[in-house]
Amino acid sequence: MEAITESVRQRIAEALAEDIGSGDWTSEWCVEPGVKGEGEIVAKAEGIVAGLAAADAVYRQLGGAELLPLVGDGDEVAVGMPAARVTGEARAILTGERTALNLLGRLSGVATLTRRYVKAVEGTGARITDTRKTTPLWRELERAATRAGGAVNHRRGLDAMVLIKENHLACSGGIGRAVERVRASNAIGLEIEVETTNLQELNAALAAGVDRIMLDNMPVEQVREAVRLICGRDRRPEIEASGGVTLANVREIAETGVDYISVGALTHSAPALDLSLILRRLAP
Repeated sequence: MEAITESVRQRIAEALAEDIGSGDWTSEWCVEPGVKGEGEIVAKAEGIVAGLAAADAVYRQLGGAELLPLVGDGDEVAVGMPAARVTGEARAILTGERTALNLLGRLSGVATLTRRYVKAVEGTGARITDTRKTTPLWRELERAATRAGGAVNHRRGLDAMVLIKENHLACSGGIGRAVERVRASNAIGLEIEVETTNLQELNAALAAGVDRIMLDNMPVEQVREAVRLICGRDRRPEIEASGGVTLANVREIAETGVDYISVGALTHSAPALDLSLILRRLAP
């Protein structure tokens, strides 16, 4: 399991507080103190598991119960297959159940969709990458989930890379001027990427000598021509395709020769993997 940072632990504590409120009265009033339980978190659909460390952190926060992973992040599970076992105080297991399953299901859903995209481009050399279209404050976990699915991470935040997009260009006087201004201030040596939507903008980005060029919402034929133009240069920037990418067209895009294909849907549209906790009371 990937280590959980202190900031994620704090957000998990807040998630538990949101769910528990003033008390889990159902569990406290139905279950006697000291009753022990053991349960398995079981897959109700095929998928890729991610988020085990987050689910484990839920029970570490509560105390009284612990989670034992039975698979690893990135492993595939079939219907009915257990992903983890939870043991300890029955009250604690029940109180943490929904928060743990919400996190595990959400992150496994991200990993599952990511794996589908990764498999769709196998053998092309193109790599699937995520975007910043993540759930606010849960980016760290969602980025880990895309890695579990086989993707590579794009920039973690605005401070990790310069990515000049159309709205920046609208306010800065065009590609050449924007890149010039960035270079004048870029004392920390961040990589520079420029978003382009047509071949005219592509040529301007090539003339500016940036590190990566994004081909945004271009038809596949135009992407193919853009790749040809880029690869004909002595200094070849990395190539990223973005916009309108689906499982139906991602293979065709990958076969144009791009290096990366960024897919916002990995995190903004992934359905949760259906998981369930099956709990039983242990004999005293």
